[in-house]
Formats: sequence, C-alpha cells, structure tokens
Amino acid sequence: MNPLLDISNLHIAFGDHAVVKGVNLQLAAGEKLALVGESGSGKTLTAMSLLGLIPDARVTGSARLDSTDLLTLRGDALRAVRGGDVAMVFQEPMTALNPLMTIGQQIAEVIMQKKALPLVSAMRAAIVLMTSTGLPDPEQKARAYPHQLSGGQRQRVVIAMALAASPRLLLADEPTTALDVSLRGQILDLLAARQRDSGMAVLLITHDLQLVRRFADRVAVMEQGVLVEQGTVADVFAAPQHPYTRKLLDSRPQRAPDADAAGVRPGTPDPLQTAALSTSKLSVSYPTPLPGFKGWFKRGRYVALEGVDFTLPPGRTLGVVGESGSGKSTLALAALDLLPFDGEVRVAGEAWSRQSGANRRQRRRMQVVFQDPFSSLSPRMTIEQIVGEGLLVHAPDLDAEQRQQRVLAALASVGLVTPGDPLALRLINRYPHEFSGGQRQRIAIARALVVEPDVIVLDEPTSALDVTVQKQVLSLLQRLQSERALSYLLITHDMDVIRAMAHDVCVLKDGQVVESGPWQQVLDAPQHPYTQALVAASQQVDGPSVLTRTAAAGAVSKLPGFAPQN
Repeated sequence: MNPLLDISNLHIAFGDHAVVKGVNLQLAAGEKLALVGESGSGKTLTAMSLLGLIPDARVTGSARLDSTDLLTLRGDALRAVRGGDVAMVFQEPMTALNPLMTIGQQIAEVIMQKKALPLVSAMRAAIVLMTSTGLPDPEQKARAYPHQLSGGQRQRVVIAMALAASPRLLLADEPTTALDVSLRGQILDLLAARQRDSGMAVLLITHDLQLVRRFADRVAVMEQGVLVEQGTVADVFAAPQHPYTRKLLDSRPQRAPDADAAGVRPGTPDPLQTAALSTSKLSVSYPTPLPGFKGWFKRGRYVALEGVDFTLPPGRTLGVVGESGSGKSTLALAALDLLPFDGEVRVAGEAWSRQSGANRRQRRRMQVVFQDPFSSLSPRMTIEQIVGEGLLVHAPDLDAEQRQQRVLAALASVGLVTPGDPLALRLINRYPHEFSGGQRQRIAIARALVVEPDVIVLDEPTSALDVTVQKQVLSLLQRLQSERALSYLLITHDMDVIRAMAHDVCVLKDGQVVESGPWQQVLDAPQHPYTQALVAASQQVDGPSVLTRTAAAGAVSKLPGFAPQN
C-alpha cells in the first residue's frame, strides 16, 4: 500500500548553510510517527517545509501527499492544503493566535473557511472542539482573548484549530509542551481518537520521550539535520543502535546528590527575616462581566488566587504544581509584583512598595524566566542588548566592554556560547527569530542570571528544551544554587523536573493550596486526592488518562460536518 506521505531526499538550506540533509520518511494513513532530536536538529524545519512556511530557504527533494508533491504547490493550491488536508500545531501558541480576536472567533473562522458552515453552526462546532480538548467552561473561554488564557489553555485552542477541518495529516510541533501531566494525557487520547476514527496520520515533533513511548507507533531520530535512526518505538527504546539515540534516552533529569543539604532548612527562627521570598494571604482577582442586564450595572469577580502562604528560604527551591489554569503563573506574577494583588509579598524580608521607584533594589534581587521565550524576547533587540539590558539599570557603572563580557559569561553559563570562541561576538549580534525555541529559552535564562539575583522565578523554564539541554540547564541551575545560595520559585507541570529540583512542593487547585510540604512527602505519599491524581498521571505511560479514549472520540464525533474520512 502506498504511504500517505512520502518524503524523499529532502534538503533545506539557508544560503550555503545546509540544515536538513537528505531526509527520507514515509508515513501511512492512520500512523503516528514521532520525530525526535535536540533543539536545532531540523525537526521543525522538516515539518514546516511541507506547508511552504520557510520561504527564505532553498528546499529540494520531494514530499508527496498521495500523488501531490507538496513542495511544488504555490498560491491557491497551497492555501487549500494548509489547514485542510494538512494542519499544523505550532510550538508557541501565543504567537500562533491573533491577539485581536476572541478564541471562539478564531476557531470558527477556520471551520467557516474549510467546512463552509454558517457562523452560528461554526461557533457551536468551535465550542464542541474546545470541550474535546479539555478547556474548562468553553462557552466563557470562547468569548475570551488569548492573553486571558493560561499557556496550557492557549495550546489547547491551537490544537482545536488544527483539528477543525478534519485533516488527513497533522503536523504536531510539541503539541503538549505547555500542558500539565493530566491534560497531556487527555490531548494524546484526543489525537489518538481522531487518528483511529478518521485515518488521520500524525507526525509528532517532540523532545518528550515519555510522550513518544506512550503515543507513537514509530520513531525517527534526527541529529544536525540527518536521520540517524528509525524504527518501531519498542525496538528503538529497547535497543537503540546509534550513540546519539542512547544519549537522548539517558537524559532524564537527575537530582543532585547534595541537593537536600543545600540552603537554610524550614523551621528557622523568625522565618520572615530569613526568607528569600515569602507571602501572606496572597490573593488575586479580576473583574468579569455578568450575563444579561445585570452586567449593565455591576461586574463579577473571578478569583484566580486565594489566601496563599509560603516561605522560601535562601538556597532552596519551592516547586509549584497544578493543572493549567490552577493559578501557578498568576502566583509567579504576583510574587514579582507584575499584577495587582491583596495580601503581602516580601523579598528578603522587605515588602513590595506601592511606589514603583522604591522597588529597584527588589527588582534586581528577583528575576524571572517566562514560559514562552519567543514572546518574552524583544524581536527588535539583539541578543547582546536583550541579555545586557538589566545591567544598564542595575549595574550602570559598567562600560560597554564590561557589559559585553558579562553578557558572554551569562550565555556561556547556559551553554549557548563557548568561552573564548571568536564566533560568540557574531552570535550575540543576532536576533531571537534566528534561534530555535530551546536556544531562545537559554537566552531568557541568561538574561535572568546576568544581574546576579537572589531569587529567580522559573515559570516552566525547561518546557521548550529538548531532553539533553533540559538536563544541562537543570544541572546548571543546581550548581548555581549550590554556589550562590540562589532561591528558586519553580512553576512547572513536569514531575521529573520537580523531583530533580524542588526541596518543597506546593500544590495549587483552582487558586488554592490543597497540599504542601517536603518534596518526598508530597510526591511519594500524597494526601489530597488531587495531588494523588497528578502524581498518578505523571507516572502513567500507557492506558487511558483523565479523558478516556472513548470520551474523546465521542466529543469529536458530535461536530457538525465532521464525519470521519475514509
């Protein structure tokens, strides 16, 4: 039987620099193929070339979808394929969504364009799609804008948009990067249900090897633009043949041997004086419109965070876990005084002042690494300007050469440049769009480190990194914490990262702390049912997740005009 997708001798180059070198891949209808490799290995470029999304590159070879060579399509023919026969889930949802349109409008627009449904039917179908991807209160979320959703919720919207036209081939570029462990399983079940019902093929681009083990039928491994190994998931994981594949499989985060001996332990006298960061009755709420005529006269309140208390000693890591929308990122922003809050937040015993000019010292003490590196890095600034910007404010006495040396040292500490490499000066004059997603996240970490803070808020710091770089960055953070007594407020849905990094864990659900304590106590003997469910989901490799496979298939089958394709 002929494959649905047949990629033959694919080469991609920018000028004289080849980035994909002779890739040959075949994908059958209904098959799930995972393409894995480190950041910058050419995985995403391979997928984007199928839809003509890298116009500045020289692309040669062929990529046949049935009898049509995708690489030869132009104009209307290419637009008909995009989002129709072939759809793509992009890695960074904030940049993939229109900030000026509501979520419902954006999903409905795809349905109207590709399925020719009227607006009312398209909106109903959009809400069903949002339900199938696990978005809570989909009717309300349909009226929201992208910035009003969490990172995980935005990712689910992008997945709903990709599924809207019942594609035959789905290119999923890190589709679960921003999702917590339970919703990750839910999305996998949804994609598997669509694949079974419609015969849709899935090309999954990921660095999450556990996800590959659970979801894919076959796996292909890329290194520096070359496919070095292919085979069934069972064969490759059980007996990898190539050294690079073995390196990837050995890259699970590891806890430092002396991690539990670091820093000041809880229970010291007068913890508010010794704490690097502490909160008391921290709450955050937002005004929301009320339905009907009541909304003319008053507004409701949405409570995103309620009564959160914690103490983070110097040299320790507090891991904050919970599902998407539980309030994790809101907690991080409130701790940084980046949004209004009630209660109290103290940095090194000093509360945030309501006079912004009085907080400069606090700003230097407390830095942040955001979840989405592309939207947090200015596209108009070079890497040297981005990383060195904080030095202009917090170390104004440095001259240009001294600032540049500090920038290079910070970039070297995150593994982006090699000390003394003459090419480093060329690299720091490049812009964020010239780097891969993992490289951009390392730039964001370097920007936080360059001013030598006492506390770093890590909001999903490794979600965009491949497994080998993730291990490298976590080891770096562990070493820096040991050497400098740094404190980390770690926001993550990755339980492996929590086990490697956290000293204490705080579990959030619907804006409230449901369980907290030392990491071993919380993760190995959870008391609250919600914590038990999170831990169980993180340990699950096979079998159904929060949304069963049957429920996922049923939700999608209700979409008007979404009959399975034969």
